[in-house]
Amino acid sequence: MKHSDQQRINKIYEYSAKLYKYIQDNGIDKETLLSDFSLQWLVTTPLYNMGEHAYNLSTEYKLKHSEISWNMIAGLRHRLVHDYEGINWTIIADVVFTEIPVLLEQLKPLVEDR
Repeated sequence: MKHSDQQRINKIYEYSAKLYKYIQDNGIDKETLLSDFSLQWLVTTPLYNMGEHAYNLSTEYKLKHSEISWNMIAGLRHRLVHDYEGINWTIIADVVFTEIPVLLEQLKPLVEDR
């Protein structure tokens, strides 16, 4: 199924918000994420779904909203999917705890039907 750019933005926001809420609601910190294999698996699914949607946004949309690091989001997805054993979990923890809140703020004005 081909999604519109707007549908993809809504999905990226939804995955980001749900992941961040889960982390907060369960009191998960960086150290726990770095040491808990089950949590590592849990965070990879929303991250690679976000990356897939970011990768498939139109070039025009990405250029119009170039303040968002679309290539970094998509690149993270490729790394998670194609080099799982080589993942640097410190970077992933930084993404989850530092970058996702920023991304959520950047996406808020772009999301429809929240």
